[in-house]
Amino acid sequence: MNALEKRSVTALASVYAMRMLGLFMVLPVFVLLADDLHAATPALIGLAIGGYGLSQALLQVPFGLLSDRVGRKRMIYIGLVLFAAGSLVAAGAESIYGVIAGRVLQGAGAIASVLMALLSDLTREEERTKAMATIGISIGLSFSVSLVLGPLLASVFGLSGIFYITAALALLALVIVYRVVPTPHHHQSSADTRPAKAMLGQVLTDTRLLRLDFGIFALHLVLTAIFLVVPVLLQDELGLPSQSHWWFYLTVMVTSFFAMVPFIIIGEKKRRMKPVLSGAIGLLTLATAGLSVASTGLGVAWGILFLFFMAFNLLEASLPSLISKESPAASKGTAMGVYSTSQFLGAFAGGALGGLLLAQGGLMGVLWPMVLILVIWLALALTMPTPSYTTSFVLKLRETARDRVEAVDQALRNLPGVQDVVILEGTDTAYLKVDRSQFEEDCLADFDFVRQGTS
Repeated sequence: MNALEKRSVTALASVYAMRMLGLFMVLPVFVLLADDLHAATPALIGLAIGGYGLSQALLQVPFGLLSDRVGRKRMIYIGLVLFAAGSLVAAGAESIYGVIAGRVLQGAGAIASVLMALLSDLTREEERTKAMATIGISIGLSFSVSLVLGPLLASVFGLSGIFYITAALALLALVIVYRVVPTPHHHQSSADTRPAKAMLGQVLTDTRLLRLDFGIFALHLVLTAIFLVVPVLLQDELGLPSQSHWWFYLTVMVTSFFAMVPFIIIGEKKRRMKPVLSGAIGLLTLATAGLSVASTGLGVAWGILFLFFMAFNLLEASLPSLISKESPAASKGTAMGVYSTSQFLGAFAGGALGGLLLAQGGLMGVLWPMVLILVIWLALALTMPTPSYTTSFVLKLRETARDRVEAVDQALRNLPGVQDVVILEGTDTAYLKVDRSQFEEDCLADFDFVRQGTS
């Protein structure tokens, strides 16, 4: 990356991380502190935890489309102001209904798709995969940090303090966007980062992608529901004061992160992604079921949550990679859009459903339906085809290629390792799905329709 790209990616990753940090920090503490709110019930507490997911899911596409018309940065400003406003509403609320309204308003600042579109505007095609990976890493780190910071901040500032700090983070992110992120002079329509209506039907009918979409939905449903019971289990069943939860989560998250890294390497380098994925789902299922006996001791609870987050981190890292590999050429942006929507809907469903189950059946009433959902996901994973090991490759074409699209398409498809080709009309761009173990990029120099030095 050049200096401008590094600055842009670092700034956008920090904005994404601060926003997700604010959303996640309440997870490990909300169920412990929400009893002080007027009219709080388990069902409403669950709705408050997951409420942001519904507005996020509904507004991702509208925000993205509006950014094409009024500008990326303007929509990011609007989204961050909404996010800050929602945080302030939740901070000042005295009833659970006020917190629910604040969480939904937080989610209404649905700028994820706009941030990815701005990333597309500010980076070259050949650097975009690195840029997207940086964003992904920032999200993962923000989740891990939130589990440690949440209990620490709550012990000092209380629940309202977390929401005030979240509002401050949103305003800081707004300053970063204004002062650090460059303003693009034009918008780029990239199939790698932007959803396209023409590709939506293909993505929604692809059974391989639908299995992965269900997977991220189930993963975040279970995660959100679990945090309705784990903090209470630690405090009430195992006698660990809430102000001490931070070190428990810190040791679990750090060790589980390092434990999952070898499996990522095995899955990617050894091309064993299906058994790694299925094994992680199986481990997550066993760990969720194991929470039913976690009250027997703090060491037992630590070990079970270590296994849970080892599997969770592995799945959270693997699923976006699989979506990228499985999506048809020129459909990655659309596939990722559906994937992100599924993730946010899972968070909403986990809070809403988890709260209802907690009200009806307590700890066990939450755990066993979650186990059932994971068993269904495991069955889908075991019966899915072996994932492909292809990557996206973007090729710039000369203008003369417009007059012989079919010939260009066929020539590219005949190359070793090329599995799919899509040439977007009027853009002088070809999107390829290639197997890097067979594809030789140097052979493109033999074609007169390739714009050299820009692939």
